[in-house]
Amino acid sequence: MKRSRTEVGRWRMLRQASRRKARWLEAQSRRNIRIHAIRKCLVKRQRNALLVAIYDF
Repeated sequence: MKRSRTEVGRWRMLRQASRRKARWLEAQSRRNIRIHAIRKCLVKRQRNALLVAIYDF
């Protein structure tokens, strides 16, 4: 069955929108991973600093 031009256009637009959304979500999760990694690093550094401060005495 042949699709009408408008139907094909609408289908393409929908596919494009879903792809864009998927890509955006992927980027967001990557950003969040990076944020969590930075936070973890900072926490580890603080912990190490506290340990050094305690064992310095």
